[in-house]
Amino acid sequence: RSSSAAEAAPQARDEDEAEEADEQAEDHADAEDQDENESAGSRRRRRRGGRRRRRGESAETDAESGDTDTERVSADQASQDAEDTAEQVEEDAEEAAESAEDHDESGAGSTSSRRRRRRRRRAGDSGGEAEPAADDPERTVVKVREPRKAAEPSDEVQSIKGSTRLEAKKQRRREGREQGRRRVPIITEAEFLARREAVERVMVVRQHGDRTQIGVLEDGVLVEHYVNKEQATSYVGNVYLGKVQNVLPSMEAAFIDIGKGRNAVLYAGEVNFEALGMSGGPRRIESALKSGQSVLVQVTKDPIGHKGARLTSQVSLPGRYLVYVPEGSMTGISRKLPDTERARLKTILKKVVPEDAGVIVRTAAEGASEEELRRDVERLQAQWEEIKKKSKNGGSAPTLLYGEPDMTVRVVRDIFNEDFTKVVVSGDDAWETIHGYVAHVAPDLADRLQRWTSEVDVFATYRIDEQLAKALDRKVWLPSGGSLVIDRTEAMVVIDVNTGKFTGQGGNLEETVTRNNLEAAEEIVRQLRLRDLGGIIVIDFIDMVLESNRDLVLRRLLECLGRDRTKHQVAEVTSLGLVQMTRKRVGQGLLESFSETCVHCNGRGVIVHLDQPAAAGGGKRRKRARAGAAEQ
Repeated sequence: RSSSAAEAAPQARDEDEAEEADEQAEDHADAEDQDENESAGSRRRRRRGGRRRRRGESAETDAESGDTDTERVSADQASQDAEDTAEQVEEDAEEAAESAEDHDESGAGSTSSRRRRRRRRRAGDSGGEAEPAADDPERTVVKVREPRKAAEPSDEVQSIKGSTRLEAKKQRRREGREQGRRRVPIITEAEFLARREAVERVMVVRQHGDRTQIGVLEDGVLVEHYVNKEQATSYVGNVYLGKVQNVLPSMEAAFIDIGKGRNAVLYAGEVNFEALGMSGGPRRIESALKSGQSVLVQVTKDPIGHKGARLTSQVSLPGRYLVYVPEGSMTGISRKLPDTERARLKTILKKVVPEDAGVIVRTAAEGASEEELRRDVERLQAQWEEIKKKSKNGGSAPTLLYGEPDMTVRVVRDIFNEDFTKVVVSGDDAWETIHGYVAHVAPDLADRLQRWTSEVDVFATYRIDEQLAKALDRKVWLPSGGSLVIDRTEAMVVIDVNTGKFTGQGGNLEETVTRNNLEAAEEIVRQLRLRDLGGIIVIDFIDMVLESNRDLVLRRLLECLGRDRTKHQVAEVTSLGLVQMTRKRVGQGLLESFSETCVHCNGRGVIVHLDQPAAAGGGKRRKRARAGAAEQ
């Protein structure tokens, strides 16, 4: 054993010495290559200079150099102005290059990896420029991007170069890629049909006076609710010719008057710079918009609380089968459709969609013919031409250019498809509206409409009123005895999961807690859809010990969220076991539709007394206090 160790020691030393010799030889070769390339570059520069002098007089040479200096200064200024616009492209190119480099460097000892290492070493000496490789074409200039400098801690407030909102969007994309978040996978046709057959969906419409209510039931359980009142009409989807009231560069936002009393807000990230003729320049909102200017905008969010409506200048017009995006170039197809249907629709879209527009195909387009899609595109295209005509000849801003249809038509247009077994309609006006619309745009679904003629209330028959009353409570009971407590704050929605009366059926505490959490995950998604909760949502599940159980609960939550049409994203599970997620908030929720703020406490839930209130305990406490005082 000692002899083998003695033989191994000199062998290891020989290997170390051989590696050092190889490194020295490589460094020497690098230095020689650098000297040769520098001398070759200087010879090339001398030759080019000589040819230039031979072409003309020295005065012309001076003029040319002066012009070159002027062009260089203007080019530097232009590149500085366009830096904000190019940041996004540079970010994507850098990440693609890094991934390609990682892939290339996986083959150890390859010539390309050695060449890349040389370029990086030289980049540190030559300030971002590296010498071309032997196999590169003549006069190739190699630029090596400098790595990001690590931010040093500072007590001073730091500013961002360019747009803060664009930088935030890039950071979210980068963090999403680092965490491995990916888009929803495309399902097969078998999975698509299995999902449809798994749940029985029914839509119930009730019109009573000036209020119209629509409930969506899945297996008899209310999961979505829409209400429309004459005095509280939604503005989402309306297109206005607005008037710019104020532009705040420090907030990267502009306030627009759309004729609704309170000004609406347009953020820099929602400005269509291409339509304003600023596709190549810096994307600054103060350069695009000025006070008093008229601008074409569309409402994306209704006013909520003290916040005004949210606007965008990138208009999109929804139809039955697709959403038409004028002046767009992207074409998207719903990922809820199976792969075979997506391929068929993609072929049709190449024929019917104009080159200067983009479309987003809805799930309702399943099975739609080429003629139906073409008719939808032509109708929306004519609608856009009418909007443009009104914006040019429509007079002074603010004015309404296009209004979304009634809530009843809008919900049927956006939701009603092959997934629903029937639509039950109560009310004469509602029946005429829905039947007329479906017979016009989707006659194949007209036989699924049913008119409610009974004297009994349709919502009472389907127990919708009872489920709505429970959805307005703060506490929700789970079928097995557990409970949820849902609280809304200014910053976020907080949901607490409790075991309540659920004590389990055999097994240990971990099994009991996990079963309760699985049941809670399904009910939480239902409550989010029914109450239309949005913004930041934090869920406090009961602590679980096993990692596999935590993953199981998270998978169940994501699986149930797959039925939610509203845009959402589950961010991560924090170190304290809290699940963070976001859900898009468009309009007012269920509670706001059926309540008003208390005039005494202003919605706080307590009334503050500056004076010390008198102790008002229960009857038994009072008796004990009196008995104690008597004894003393």
